[in-house]
Amino acid sequence: METLKTLFRRVDVSITNWMARYGVLLLRISLVIVFLWFGVLKFFPSLSPAEGLATRTIEILSFGLVKPNVSLPLLAAWETLIGLGLITGKFMRATILLLFLQMLGTITPLFLFPNETFAQFPFAPTLEGQYIIKNVVLVSGALVVGATVRGGAIIANPKVAAEALQKQEREDQRLTQV
Repeated sequence: METLKTLFRRVDVSITNWMARYGVLLLRISLVIVFLWFGVLKFFPSLSPAEGLATRTIEILSFGLVKPNVSLPLLAAWETLIGLGLITGKFMRATILLLFLQMLGTITPLFLFPNETFAQFPFAPTLEGQYIIKNVVLVSGALVVGATVRGGAIIANPKVAAEALQKQEREDQRLTQV
């Protein structure tokens, strides 16, 4: 029985280390796929299922100044730029900022168009509502990727992670006292 526990522990540690090593990279690649794919799709009229809702939202948020013929290519470029920033790793702070700003705009249809985003407010989202709500995962993913911009990493060893956290807390206290 002990050998089975030892084998399980060895496999568990190995898998956990693999996830810590590659998780952020895979998360970043996943975000790239979503933003590049959805962004490029918007360059081709009538291909994006979010096109109508997105352009109406931008028109309302801009008080009618930005019309759909301008907002759709602008949104397409914005999302594509986020994808390119994530894939290259260049200007990550700016990329994450663009992503968060885009996500703020993306959530507004839940409030601007509740009849279109909910079958029964606030518990039963329509397909469009679900499309918007799933962006919580994109924001969470961006938070994790953003945490690595200054060299942060996921640490699989709890002891090492606790020591690193204590060291970081001491450094943060030192910086706030200056």
